[in-house]
Amino acid sequence: MVSNKPRGVSILGSTGSIGCNALDLIERLEGLESGRFRVVALTAASNADRLIEQVKRHRPLLACIARESLARQVRDGVAGTTTRVVAGAEGLLEAATLEEADLVLAGIVGAAGLPPTYAAVESGKTVALANKEALVLAGDLMISAARRSGATLLPVDSEHNALHQCLRGESVDEVRRLVLTASGGPFLRRPELDLSRATPEEALAHPTWVMGRKISIDSATLMNKALEVIEARWLYGLPAEKISVIIHPQSIIHSMVEFVDGSFVAQLGATDMRHPIQYALTWPRRCETPLEPLDLAALKGMTFQEPDLDRFPCLSFGWRALRQGGTMPAALNAANEVAVEAFLAGRIPFTEIARIIDHVMETHRPAEASSLDVILQADAWARETAAGWAARSSTPATSAAPVAPVAHDGPKHTGR
Repeated sequence: MVSNKPRGVSILGSTGSIGCNALDLIERLEGLESGRFRVVALTAASNADRLIEQVKRHRPLLACIARESLARQVRDGVAGTTTRVVAGAEGLLEAATLEEADLVLAGIVGAAGLPPTYAAVESGKTVALANKEALVLAGDLMISAARRSGATLLPVDSEHNALHQCLRGESVDEVRRLVLTASGGPFLRRPELDLSRATPEEALAHPTWVMGRKISIDSATLMNKALEVIEARWLYGLPAEKISVIIHPQSIIHSMVEFVDGSFVAQLGATDMRHPIQYALTWPRRCETPLEPLDLAALKGMTFQEPDLDRFPCLSFGWRALRQGGTMPAALNAANEVAVEAFLAGRIPFTEIARIIDHVMETHRPAEASSLDVILQADAWARETAAGWAARSSTPATSAAPVAPVAHDGPKHTGR
């Protein structure tokens, strides 16, 4: 039985790309059927001006600014509203566990999103996961907490959202493999380009998706797929060898499932993140959308190819981290965040991202990921180690050494 009560939505990371798209979509859906949603909490890291605008427009019960020094600015900016303003890590936890929140959209980028996302899961919320790092760092803890609390995890990443749709009503025992599709990023069609000289502007120029800066670089290195391999393992309970990646430059098929009888089920859609966000917002219902649907007649074809693990070694790190287990995925993620930040700041060449991650993974001795404290300690160690390596690395202006070969731990991506 579907309740007529508005669904209370808390958005962690409301000023980022996912959060802004979610608020836009909620307004559009309310235009089709009013009283469906109520925005109850909004949080931002440091974009006080945008958070103030969002509070004035959506009038949530609670607003949180993670940078505590900006709390007064937000309070002054929303004076005259009934919104209560909180700040810092405790404020994020409150927004994630607010009683009036039926659904928590976890859109905080990186490891910073883990504590509030975990708190939402422990509270038994329906959690729409746009923060893949929460499962990458603490997959076992997250899934165990969801089982205890009765929380529901709904993936918002287009690939995992597609798999969720493909598996509705299916048994995972009948799955031969999950197939994550990858656009290949901006460098797929530029084999002549010396990646050691690729600029941040070139790496950010994604051919099909409009995304934030960090995830755009992850797409250029194919690290986003490495993280998604880890995420898929926890979301669907399948071993790493049953998770594969295929390059699909058109980004029309968002992912697919091959079943044991040889059948494939694929999810197709327009390249608009608001579609998977809507799926999560309205789940388990499917509702009329205010968005443009996929125009099949306009498609000029779909192509597929295996990833080049020599050109994009970051992709293999996902299977490698899963094989080693424990805190290794946390170390992988932390090293990547530090390396991407250094590349965007112009301190290291593009190819050094993979070298830094490889160094951290070679050096790290994984412990059992038994608690958030243990995981966050591994995260902190890996950040310090990666930062030290980045400081010693060559700059883009120098002649960078080629990326050292790494073990390609992923399964073959075509066939079985």
